Amino acid sequence: MSVYPCSHVPNVIVPPSSEGCEECLALGDEWVHLRLCVHCGHVGCCDSSKNRHATRHFHATGHAVVASLEPDEDWMWCYAHGSQVG
Repeated sequence: MSVYPCSHVPNVIVPPSSEGCEECLALGDEWVHLRLCVHCGHVGCCDSSKNRHATRHFHATGHAVVASLEPDEDWMWCYAHGSQVG
């Protein structure tokens, strides 16, 4: 997969606001992987999770870039461009 520069990546990455998917924790639900909204710090579950809260957060807010919160993963994804970014 190619990595592209992206104008949506903010200059300052906001730290996580939670240790798990905020919506799943409130629902008492589970997730597969976690994604960090680098714009506001929202933590949501990935698209492999049944609730897809990270993608829902993008659609609700327009915050385009998420970073993986998985151990040993160091990548970001831009929903607006549909590509991995750096």
